[in-house]
Amino acid sequence: MLFNLRHLHATIEIHRLGSITLAAETIHLSQSAVTQGLNKLETTLGFDLFLRSHSGLSATSEGIIFLKRAERAIQFLIDALLFLKHDYRENPMFFRQVTTGQLRAVMTVVERGSYTRAAEQLNLSQPTVYRAVKDIERLTPKPLFSKSEHGVSPSASARRLARHISLFFQEITQGIDEVKNHGGLLGGNLRIGSLPLSRATIVPSAVVAVTEAFPSAQISIIEGPYKEQLDGLLNGQIDMIVGALRASSPDIEQQTLFEDELSIVMKCGHELDTEEEISAAALQKLAWVAPRQGTPARQAFTAFFSRYNLPEPAEVVESSSLVATRGLLLESNRVALLSRRQVEIEVRHQMLSVKGQRLEGTQRKIGIAFRKSWKPTALQETFINLLQQNTVEL
Repeated sequence: MLFNLRHLHATIEIHRLGSITLAAETIHLSQSAVTQGLNKLETTLGFDLFLRSHSGLSATSEGIIFLKRAERAIQFLIDALLFLKHDYRENPMFFRQVTTGQLRAVMTVVERGSYTRAAEQLNLSQPTVYRAVKDIERLTPKPLFSKSEHGVSPSASARRLARHISLFFQEITQGIDEVKNHGGLLGGNLRIGSLPLSRATIVPSAVVAVTEAFPSAQISIIEGPYKEQLDGLLNGQIDMIVGALRASSPDIEQQTLFEDELSIVMKCGHELDTEEEISAAALQKLAWVAPRQGTPARQAFTAFFSRYNLPEPAEVVESSSLVATRGLLLESNRVALLSRRQVEIEVRHQMLSVKGQRLEGTQRKIGIAFRKSWKPTALQETFINLLQQNTVEL
C-alpha cells in the first residue's frame, strides 16, 4: 500500500499532541493541509483514525492500534536519518519532500542491484526509479550507490537505509493486520524462516494449528542458507527463523525451545542396521552424507570424530537438502548424521532406520530467532506459543 508520508507524519503528530492546531504548528503546515492529509490517509487505509466532535479529536480503537505501529514505523526512518547524519529535527522537510514511492525505489534498487531490475519489479520506467533514488540521495551527505559491472553497488549507508525502509513498511503492514484482527478478520501475515531440523514436523504442525485459529492468515515458509534467512530477518522480510541456534547478530534475540541430539541414520536393510552400536573407528570408515560446512550440524559431525582423535571420513557427500539426503541414503550404503525428528516419517514407513546409540558431543540448541525490536502481531505470537506447546509435547 502506497500512501503519503507527509500525511502519516502529520497524523502521528495529531495523535501525540492531541490537536490539529498544535500538530500544524510543529510540522509547519496549515491547519487545513493537516486536516486534508488526515482525511486522505483515512480514505487510503479504509478506516477512521479519529472521532470528530465539538470538543476536538479522540483516537478510535482502530486508530490507537494503527498509530502505535505507525509511530514505530516512523522511528525506523528517523533512526536511518540520524545514521546518515541528517538531523530531521533541524530540517523537518524530509517528511514533506520524500514519498513512500521514493523510499520503496531505494529499497528495491539495493535488493536488486540495478535500476533496470528494480524498475521491472516495481512496474515503473527505469528513469522514474533513477530520479526517485537521486531525490533521496540529495538529502544524504554521501552518494548511496556507485556504478558496478552488472548495475549499481549500494554503499553501507544505502544498505542501512534500505533495511530501515523495509522495517518501516513492515510495521505499517502489521498495523493494518492488527486493525483487521480487531475487526474480526482473523488473518495477517506470517513469514517463517525454516532451517533443516524444523521443516519435517515442528513448523508444519504449528502452521496447521495456527491456520485453524487464523483462517485468513497468509503464511510463507521460507527455506535457504542461514545467511540469506538472517538478512531477511534483519530486513523485516522474515518474521522469525526456526531451527538450530548459532552465534548471530547483536540485533537478534534467540529463544531456546529444546536441545536436540544427532543420530546415525541409514536405510532399512543396511548391512549395519542390525548392529546395536557402531564404534567411532568403524563409523569413520563409512561413506557419509554430511551437512554443509559452517552449519551447526557439520560442526557436531566434525566434533564427534575429533573426540576420538579421528579425522573426518574420507568419503563424504555434502548436502543441505533433506530430500537429497534421503535419496542418497535410500539409493546407497551411505549413512548420515541427522536428528530423529527430521526422519520420523521415513522411519514410520520403514524406509530409514535410526541407530539407538547416543553420540556424545552432537547436542544442539533448537529454537527461534527474531529481531530484538520486533513486536509480534496476535497471529505471530500465537504461532510462537504453538511452537512452545509442541516442544513440551515432544
